[in-house]
Amino acid sequence: MMTLRQLRFLTAVADCLNFSRAAEICFVTQPTLSAGIKELEERLGVRLIERTRRSVILTPVGAQIAARARRLLLDAAEIETLAQAHKDPFKGDLKLGSIPTIGPYLLPHALPEIRRAFPLLRLYLREEMTEALIEGLTDGRLDLVLIALPFDTGALQIMPLLEDGYQFAAPSDWPAPDEEAPLTQSGQLMLLEKGHCLQRHALAAYPERLLSADDSFAATSLTTLVSMVAQGLGVTLLPNLAVAAGVADHANVRLSPLPDAYPRQVAIAWRPGTAREEVFRALGAILRQVGQDLVADTGALST
Repeated sequence: MMTLRQLRFLTAVADCLNFSRAAEICFVTQPTLSAGIKELEERLGVRLIERTRRSVILTPVGAQIAARARRLLLDAAEIETLAQAHKDPFKGDLKLGSIPTIGPYLLPHALPEIRRAFPLLRLYLREEMTEALIEGLTDGRLDLVLIALPFDTGALQIMPLLEDGYQFAAPSDWPAPDEEAPLTQSGQLMLLEKGHCLQRHALAAYPERLLSADDSFAATSLTTLVSMVAQGLGVTLLPNLAVAAGVADHANVRLSPLPDAYPRQVAIAWRPGTAREEVFRALGAILRQVGQDLVADTGALST
């Protein structure tokens, strides 16, 4: 009979298309992984993987079986999670993914409170773009994700946390912007590169103004974006959460509130039907409170 271990070997190879890396992921030697794949092929009576000196590819039937194997492994993991949750839902490992425009600014402030509240819970953190997080949640690589809406999350369970508005950032030596309409400030609007949902959210902050970004430059992080603004290369919109956490501290940047900007919605998401919903909602409550407390003194949070 085929085993979950063999199926895990197959999905690892399917993900990596490299036997050495797949063996590392599975914490086994390469000969052990190769033997497990061969046993699975003999058991099923079909060739699953075509391997040459230069490449590793799945056969058509191998790709179909790997896709089904992922679902089986996810179900098996859910069985283990269900059993653990019955014993103590707030104990064990939890894989939390976050987008890079929220995680670095919220999680460092929330983790001490989470550790105090749930000392037996071990959080493993991962930063990725929203699409990769949703995919990781769906295929079981992640348990919970911290994202910003609007975004198509399909059938995932969503728990809204807080609304995160924006502040207008311009070089400090530029003329002071109009307090009522700071976006009339001249200068190129610089945003994060495509793939970051914040780019889309920032452009939608004033849908009636049809904001457009400077296509000649796109930053990979908010820190880089702030540095470019400080150099006088343009202006940008920064999320209140990041501002409150200090992303623009010690930079030669002037910040102006944008109370009428359409905010993004910070939320957590998980697979429906999970046995750990109680845990996720408890974590969400902490993240919500920490996020609100973080920006309360700045008056930047819209609720």
